[in-house]
Amino acid sequence: FSGAKMLDKHCPKCGSPLFEKGGKVFCPICEHRAKQRKAEMEGVEEKLMEKLNELANSLPDDIGELEKHLRVMEKIIELLERYKKLEGGE
Repeated sequence: FSGAKMLDKHCPKCGSPLFEKGGKVFCPICEHRAKQRKAEMEGVEEKLMEKLNELANSLPDDIGELEKHLRVMEKIIELLERYKKLEGGE
C-alpha cells in the first residue's frame, strides 16, 4: 500500500475501504476493481439527462398529465444527484 491513499468509498463486492494509487482505484481485500462498476454505470448520467430533456420538451396541456411529468422529472433529477454523489462528483 506504499503511496496509496485510502478513499471514503467502499468496495461494492466486499465492503472494504477502497484505495487509490497512480490514478487506479482498487480494493486490497478482494482485488475487485472499482472500474468494473464504473463501466457498468457508464452512460447512466447521459441517459437520464436525455430522458429529462425528452420530458421537458413534451410537456402536456392536461394538468394531471403535467403533474405526472413533473414528478418523473423530479425523480430523474434526484437520481442524477445520487449518481453524482456515488461517483464523487459533489
